[in-house]
Amino acid sequence: MKSKTLSSKRRNVHLELLLVTACLAACLAAPQRTEAEAEIIAQDSNIDPDGSYQYSYETANGIRGQEQGTLKRSNNPAETSDVIVASGSVSYTAPDGTVITLNYQADDEGGFQPQGDHLPTPPPIPPQIQKALDYLASLPPAQRRR
Repeated sequence: MKSKTLSSKRRNVHLELLLVTACLAACLAAPQRTEAEAEIIAQDSNIDPDGSYQYSYETANGIRGQEQGTLKRSNNPAETSDVIVASGSVSYTAPDGTVITLNYQADDEGGFQPQGDHLPTPPPIPPQIQKALDYLASLPPAQRRR
């Protein structure tokens, strides 16, 4: 009698283990949401008759962006149309958890000018090279040509 009860218990344990494994497999097989499918949770946009505009957005995965711009007359005499002067920012969380923020300005004179702590910067100029550059810059124009 004991062997029949023990065998029945083993079958129940095996059945329970099979059910738990099947449920786990079903959960893992369910479609997972990817970064490409992040929902937009906030969005705003406005374009005024004078050509100025602003927009902003935020997604469920923490991506945010905003920009505002205006039209202005170009400083280039050959250019007859108006140009857009814009500024804005974009931020997101990198895979390592760091929040990346890019601020920018753009116009017809300076072009696109991004700023952000994550952007690469040139290494410092060695002191000897800087001294030589300062010396060359201090020379009169006639001596620079040699």
